[in-house]
Amino acid sequence: MMDVQELWFQQDGATCQTARATIDLLKDTFGDRLISRFGPVNWPPRSCDLTPLDYFLWGCVKSLVYADKPQTLDHLEDNIRRVIADIRPQMLEKVIENWTSRLDYIRASRDSPIPEIIFKM
Repeated sequence: MMDVQELWFQQDGATCQTARATIDLLKDTFGDRLISRFGPVNWPPRSCDLTPLDYFLWGCVKSLVYADKPQTLDHLEDNIRRVIADIRPQMLEKVIENWTSRLDYIRASRDSPIPEIIFKM
């Protein structure tokens, strides 16, 4: 089991996640390893996240699912199943490579402001 003292916690600036009590709890738990609006490390402006699900998968799946403008729930469900089934290991490998390069850039930038370019890769 990983020690929480080694983990970073990241969340976007959604107001439901940034109530004072929530931020206080996260600061107590993660200290300066909190990336959040109102946290010690501010959420980057115009950031689409460092999480592959957020910066890649949801947008990709959504665009493919709605490409043929499904008109019924059954059609929508069929599209979702098809699109998810069509995700290939090679695609996921590319996403992980991109994610790793983002993390490497952040590690190299430790104690320095992180340029916005990292969030547009």
